[in-house]
Amino acid sequence: MTKNGRKQDAGQGKKRTGSSGVSASAFHLSKPQQGRLLIVLLCLVLTFIIVPKGGFIPDYYSPGDIASRDIKAPRDLLVPDDPLTEKKRIEAEKNVLPLYDFDSRAAQDVSERVLRGLRVLHAELNKGSSLEDLQGPVEEALGIDLTRKELSALSEIPLSEDVVNGVQKALALTLRNKIVGNRKLFNADLEKGVVIRDLVSQQELGKIAPQDVIGMGEAQERLSENLQQFLDLPDDQREMLTSVFQQLLRPSLTFNKTETEIRKRAAGEAVKPVFFQVKKGEMIVRVGERVNEEQIKRLRALRDVGSDYSTLRTAFGLMVCILLLVYTTHHYAKHNIRKYRPELRDLLFLALSFIGLFILIKLAIFVSNALESAFPYIDSASYYYIFPFAVGAMLVRIVLNSEVALIFAVVSALLMGILFGNSMVITLFALVGSLTGAHWVRHCKTRSTLYRAGLHVSLINLVLVVGIHFVAGRVPDLQLLYKMGFAVAGGFLCAVIVNGTIPLVESAFKYTTDIKLLELANMNSPVLRELMIQAPGTYHHSIIVGNLVEAAAEAINANPLLARVAAYYHDIGKIRKPLYFIENTGNSINRHDKLAPSMSALILMAHVKDGVELARENKLGQPLVDIIRQHHGTALIKFFFDKAKSREDPGVQQIDERDYRYPGPRPQTREAAVIMLADAVEAASRTLTDPTPARIQGMVQKIINNIFIDGQLDECELTLKDLHAIAKSFNRILAGIFHHRIDYPEPAYKEREKDKDREKEGNRKKNLEDPNREPAKEAKDREAESAQGSAEDLKRLGMS
Repeated sequence: MTKNGRKQDAGQGKKRTGSSGVSASAFHLSKPQQGRLLIVLLCLVLTFIIVPKGGFIPDYYSPGDIASRDIKAPRDLLVPDDPLTEKKRIEAEKNVLPLYDFDSRAAQDVSERVLRGLRVLHAELNKGSSLEDLQGPVEEALGIDLTRKELSALSEIPLSEDVVNGVQKALALTLRNKIVGNRKLFNADLEKGVVIRDLVSQQELGKIAPQDVIGMGEAQERLSENLQQFLDLPDDQREMLTSVFQQLLRPSLTFNKTETEIRKRAAGEAVKPVFFQVKKGEMIVRVGERVNEEQIKRLRALRDVGSDYSTLRTAFGLMVCILLLVYTTHHYAKHNIRKYRPELRDLLFLALSFIGLFILIKLAIFVSNALESAFPYIDSASYYYIFPFAVGAMLVRIVLNSEVALIFAVVSALLMGILFGNSMVITLFALVGSLTGAHWVRHCKTRSTLYRAGLHVSLINLVLVVGIHFVAGRVPDLQLLYKMGFAVAGGFLCAVIVNGTIPLVESAFKYTTDIKLLELANMNSPVLRELMIQAPGTYHHSIIVGNLVEAAAEAINANPLLARVAAYYHDIGKIRKPLYFIENTGNSINRHDKLAPSMSALILMAHVKDGVELARENKLGQPLVDIIRQHHGTALIKFFFDKAKSREDPGVQQIDERDYRYPGPRPQTREAAVIMLADAVEAASRTLTDPTPARIQGMVQKIINNIFIDGQLDECELTLKDLHAIAKSFNRILAGIFHHRIDYPEPAYKEREKDKDREKEGNRKKNLEDPNREPAKEAKDREAESAQGSAEDLKRLGMS
């Protein structure tokens, strides 16, 4: 699409969206933003296709199955040994020592609670409170439940200094040893080793001796003995106090089960996985062998070789890599390759081509796996050479151009290598085949061109397979023959797939390929037939322009088919008003004689707009629409401009040159520029009175120079060398059209007939002057001569 056309489309889009309000335009994405979004979606889909890497190594084996083929390790592998790893983890957990928490404040805590309870009890008694009222506060101070009898006994114990000191000494002596709840279990753990942690300082203590630890029963007995020693109380009061102390007594050394389990789990997780190594080239399983558990582990490790595609993190990394590859390549080509200018439609086509190609290769992988079990004597890698890697580049070259096909081939080949487990061989094979196929489908004028390109792909693949085989250090064997056969079949498979895909692409994306141009070149197409009937002069002019541009396009290595077909249709807009163009008027009156120059200029300009409308109505394709719009560029309609200038009245109005120029745009492609030159040259050649080669050459040079000086060729890629080649081709074609013929002499019998005719004419004039003529006899003679002449004419019809 041309720049002005894009501006017009953008302006129309603004008009259409302007009435929908601000909310609708807020969500509208510009074309660059849509292109970037399309690239991101493409990379996401390609990541989804590439990530599931399965399909290369069979995993359907179970212990006892018979292997269908030999499988070797393509590289050094580390196979995880899960049983050994689990065993080491269990050992690490068993080596974790049980953790016991030691409360060094236990004796002090019990002593403080007993004394606090006694103080509360005596304080309330001094206030005159009853025992019933005191039970609650005393139980709260002690932290235990008391019976009425225990409370009564405690109330009788005096809160003297001797009692306080005796209680403290008894508790300190009793709790000097560490107390555990179950002495037998502790001793069992102590034999293996334990860890003692001080709850106050949170530090682990050193080793503990068995005699430093006592059980709860022994602690209660020692407490009773110590109270009896240090307290001088009646037996009933001492026994009651001992009962209360025994209830308050708690183990100072307790097993921390939660922390021990946490330490065991951490020790198990700290154990690193254990692997055993499989060397490159080592035979994992042989054909006909029973597969065991060990071999199944190695086969699964072989499936996961390269990278771990099972994690989301790796998939994200792969997508980032693909996104950088696609975007940077696209960005570089867009700013450094002149013909790489894909529009949004082109990007959508390229994205679908990428996705379709990778889905096709993925399906081919699954089919090859199925064939692998059916034909176990064929190596699995041999099937890869029949895969149609070149389909995408060939299709892109036919639809777009060689520059876009080059970028497509490079990116797709690199991604194919990733799909096949980072295989450089597959990358090389896909790249060479794609470039070969793209080269040989250029200017695809017939369907047979596709199969010719497929043949070249087959030959290149054949040579490349042999080279890869010997680079790998292998000797010629049966597998090499299989690979060569698959390589030859792969080239023709590409041709078949492209041949069936092109019509779908043309229909879905409205592309005009060379094959579509061949259909449009049919002179019996409805538009050309209507042009022939309505504007026969324009039709003849278009045919001659077609011959001129085809020869010129071949001379400058442009697309001759596109140029010729576009030349046929470049003036179809004249169908609307054919009699306003001099080539269709014949000898009739020139209608422009009665029109103002400005109106005549508008009529001439309108044929461009009418041609664009007719081209779109008849679905001729965007390339032809662009050339119809550009074939006059912004050229000046000089005849009517000069006519208007001659009638100009400076005091009334000023003639603006812009009103007499075509709306443009100027030619954007070499084909459009060649058609502009040929159109002007052919029209000017009709004005030559004596079209000798010298005059034709001068006229062609003058026309091309005028168009060049007017700046009409500034936006296309024609060089001065191209202009010389175009001028030479025009001179040659026009010299052939306006060639001179020999004036052949008349035969003798023709001269005699002419003499007889002159004699008869003289006699007739005499008879007209003689009033006594005999008309009846003359009529009879004339009838006889006519019959004789007719007989002679019939005799000559069959002569060569």
